[in-house]
Amino acid sequence: MRWSASSTPRSTSSSTRRSSTRLLQEFKTDYNQTHFVRNPEFKAAADKMDGPLRQIFVEFLERSCTAEFSGFLLYKELGRRLKKTNPVVAEIFSLMSRDEARHAGFLNKGLSDFNLALDLGFLTKARKYTFFKPKFIFYATYLSEKIGYWRYITIFRHLKNPEFKRKLDKMVEINQKIIAIGESGDIPLVKNLKRIPLVAALVSEIIAAYLMPPIESGSVDFAEFEPQLVY
Repeated sequence: MRWSASSTPRSTSSSTRRSSTRLLQEFKTDYNQTHFVRNPEFKAAADKMDGPLRQIFVEFLERSCTAEFSGFLLYKELGRRLKKTNPVVAEIFSLMSRDEARHAGFLNKGLSDFNLALDLGFLTKARKYTFFKPKFIFYATYLSEKIGYWRYITIFRHLKNPEFKRKLDKMVEINQKIIAIGESGDIPLVKNLKRIPLVAALVSEIIAAYLMPPIESGSVDFAEFEPQLVY
């Protein structure tokens, strides 16, 4: 991670330094500090969830929270180790660890709406390190952040997009009826006849969901995430 004039052309090294400095300034500005909001709808939404949906959402929060906290530990350690050899990049990683800690805290707070909380301290008690070349850390970080970012945005918009949720619920309902027919004591011919209209209805819902207008993901209008309360 050390800049070396002997191994890197001077122009490239200078350009990389300038890019790193600009990136550091963006992290210092902290544009995302008001994007993590909690309003009265959070607790109300959690109270409405029950059964399998509640369990799936809790597991989603748990996995996401653990991943964010693991990122916090990784970036914090990188910032510490690079402090002497490359202070600019070291500070970038330190600020990234700040962001990951913020994400983990927000998600863990979300779990409290379900009367649950993760003990994240266990991840710091027995740490085992595996060496990766810096470029792989950059690649993995970029991809995980990009994928995670669009994943959360897409989930938000779909859950916002009510017709989409209605179609999913209808598909589950139809599928349960098809399963019930298969478990009934009717002869195979009768079962197949009963399945026909249900299979047709299921296919219709799938096609309708597929043909719904796609969500534009090329850019994000952050106005739709305008905070009311800052966590």
